[in-house]
Amino acid sequence: MTNPFHNIDFKDREKLLKSLESHSFHFPKNNSIFSIFEQENHIGIILNGYLQIVRIDSNGNRIIMEEIGENEIFGSFMLSFKSAEYEILAKEDTDIVVLEYDQILHHQDLNKKYYFQFLQNMLEISFQKMKEKNERIEILTKKTIRNKLLEYFNIISSKYGSKYVYLPFNFTDLADYLAIDRSAMSRELKNLKEEGLIEVKGKRITLLYDKFSSIYKMIHPY
Repeated sequence: MTNPFHNIDFKDREKLLKSLESHSFHFPKNNSIFSIFEQENHIGIILNGYLQIVRIDSNGNRIIMEEIGENEIFGSFMLSFKSAEYEILAKEDTDIVVLEYDQILHHQDLNKKYYFQFLQNMLEISFQKMKEKNERIEILTKKTIRNKLLEYFNIISSKYGSKYVYLPFNFTDLADYLAIDRSAMSRELKNLKEEGLIEVKGKRITLLYDKFSSIYKMIHPY
């Protein structure tokens, strides 16, 4: 993921954040930060730490909408938050800087090189976010738990060019991310292991099939 401050030195970054009237916040682990983003025009940049955006539906089901790490951006311009349905949780001690969308659009220092670099970085990040959301849709449209798991593993494997998939969260959160039942997911993982398709060691999943195998073609028939 592109850094929002890529090719911007520290001194120019501080000038940029000051001119954009940014605000800095620190949140201890497991604290909610939702109240900051109740307004529509706020953008958050994670300087360090790790956030989780969670949606809880009317039946009390918990779905992880997004995992956001260091140098990533988030806000209502990407996901429409409704206070009754969403939580934004700091999963580690987390520092963020918050900007107003209107301040970015109507910035006064239009001739500054670092400002154009910042806009370019933000645009590239937005495109990357759109790609990730499309990947998420591709996962969720799979009809079976098996295919959702394998599609998720394939996306991570392709992204890093490795047969090893390192889960960014625990298995309970994985079930919430894939919108599936935790117990049913555990049974399917056990089946995949017994069939020799994957190995599981902690949070590391090893894929034992390749793109020419029948199992891959079953997920991607075209």
